[in-house]
Amino acid sequence: MNHTHDMTTGNPTKSILLFALPLIAGYLLQQMYVVADAAIVGHWIGVNALAAIGASFAVMFLIMGFCNGSCAGFAIPVAQAFGAKDYTTMRRYTACAIRMSAIIALTISTVTVLLCRPILRWLSTPDDIIPDAYTFLLLQFLGIPFTMAYNLLASLLRALGNSRQPFYFLILTSILNILLAIILIIGFHRGVEGVGIATMTAQGISALACWFYIKHRTPILVPHGEEWKTRRHENRHLLANGIPMGLQFSITAIGIIMLQAANNALGTACVAAFTAAMRVKYLFTCVFENIGVAMATYCGQNIGAGQISRVKKGLTSALSISFVYFLITVILIMPWADEMMLLFVDTSHPGIIADAARLMRISCWFYPALGILTVLRYSIQGLGYSALSMLSGVMEMFARGGVSIWLVPAFHFTGVCFGDPTAWVCADMFLVPAIFWLLQKKINSRQPTAKTKEQEPTVRATN
Repeated sequence: MNHTHDMTTGNPTKSILLFALPLIAGYLLQQMYVVADAAIVGHWIGVNALAAIGASFAVMFLIMGFCNGSCAGFAIPVAQAFGAKDYTTMRRYTACAIRMSAIIALTISTVTVLLCRPILRWLSTPDDIIPDAYTFLLLQFLGIPFTMAYNLLASLLRALGNSRQPFYFLILTSILNILLAIILIIGFHRGVEGVGIATMTAQGISALACWFYIKHRTPILVPHGEEWKTRRHENRHLLANGIPMGLQFSITAIGIIMLQAANNALGTACVAAFTAAMRVKYLFTCVFENIGVAMATYCGQNIGAGQISRVKKGLTSALSISFVYFLITVILIMPWADEMMLLFVDTSHPGIIADAARLMRISCWFYPALGILTVLRYSIQGLGYSALSMLSGVMEMFARGGVSIWLVPAFHFTGVCFGDPTAWVCADMFLVPAIFWLLQKKINSRQPTAKTKEQEPTVRATN
């Protein structure tokens, strides 16, 4: 039990921060090696290559979002069982999650590899970057099993409150990814192919490290004997949490794909600007995302323990943390956005730098809306209502679709800049009343035991 963290006791703000900080640091490292890859490509290969690795961002978000969202959803029943101290059920869920994740990963990887080139055409990818874009996207699809394996195992560790160990693995693999990218691109002149190989290798090592750690240091999580047996109830419960959570990301990604296609149609320069801005933007927004991830585990454990009042306190704490972080982003982004873009593009492309910096600054002012979105969405998922939170993804999809259809043709790249902010605000219009309704419903239902929550409401609510 030394490698777990019970979030059902103690100060909620402290519990959330202690859990979230390693998550944030880990994702910052992940984004740092994404930024490093883009910087190496932009400076050593060229703007077209930079555009090539960003041209398929939206479809990767759709596919990887579904895979990673499903993994996070599969971990929610594990967190609930852990909060209820029902370790046998917890391990049964773990066994089910491993089987389902393997099937999903292999199926999606096979289908996407076969459809790789048509996908780029559907995204209106400029002809001059299709060869490099195809190579990069193909390697990403081949690496889906490694990425999903890591995300599932890391999610299972986090369900037990252990967010530190996945962070340590990311330190190693981030350094390895950057070194491999430098060696393959600069030393062996492998171009965009080198970026894909480096990323796939790093993800594979992360997955192996997670499994080794779980097996030898967190045996409470490892199924054995009859716990590996397939059970209909566990399968239904797991699917009821995992699939809606995965679909939520995919539905959101449909809107992103529409926005990506509209931006791609503006030309290679706009694709490069979008790619550069998004690489830096995710360095900042991943903090909001991981405060939300912390809330999923926090709410899962506390609802498993029947502590509704701690859920409400945790929401207040998480929203406060998000707003303080927003103030920090304003201080960093508003004066320095142009300089940040020089990581990817040299001064001979002032138009690309200006467009990318403009996207960063416009998005920054809407980060409070993003903070509300991530905290509320993940909290609803942690409570076991993944299907309800999925509807916020529908709101995002329609918002980005509207921007793509009306704002981008009218205002060109400026319209692209308002794609994400519009989506965040629209999702909040659904999530804010939804969380108030859900908490009141939980209070009225007066469910004091984890067993009742685990066996009945979670499955029923997600249908």
